[in-house]
Amino acid sequence: MLNEMVYEWLDKKGYAERITEHIETIDTVEHAAQQIGCSEAEIAKTLSFIVDEKPVIVVMAGDGRVNSSKFKAQFHTKPSMVPRDQVEELIGFAPGGVCPFGVREGIPVWLDVSMKRFAYIHPAGGNEFVSVKLTPEELEKASDAVGWCDVCKGWESES
Repeated sequence: MLNEMVYEWLDKKGYAERITEHIETIDTVEHAAQQIGCSEAEIAKTLSFIVDEKPVIVVMAGDGRVNSSKFKAQFHTKPSMVPRDQVEELIGFAPGGVCPFGVREGIPVWLDVSMKRFAYIHPAGGNEFVSVKLTPEELEKASDAVGWCDVCKGWESES
């Protein structure tokens, strides 16, 4: 059930022991939170967008939603997700298992600041049965992220 490429990627980064294989699917934020035993917000969802006709990955907290104006400020275009039937071809992982580890060459990985409020977050590990437990800082290193961005709404505490 383990995605060998993701395992090797994380092993080289020193995080292979953080991989967990689940018996039930973690293909949605809700399912992942149930299987892992954490809040939905602590699930790091990996979304793929088209920017300048190329794929871009944005990893965000499970309770975050893309804010169009913030996304446009960051990427200079409105958010347009990769069509579901093209995700595996363009990104290298099937929907439900898309992760920020070992994505296809040339695809930038961005991390949204919505995840920084947690001690640990849980991105998928290459398929819908594998997760990885990392701190936000570890995720930045493990994913070779370009950097942090602020493109989400819905997670901020109202003040």
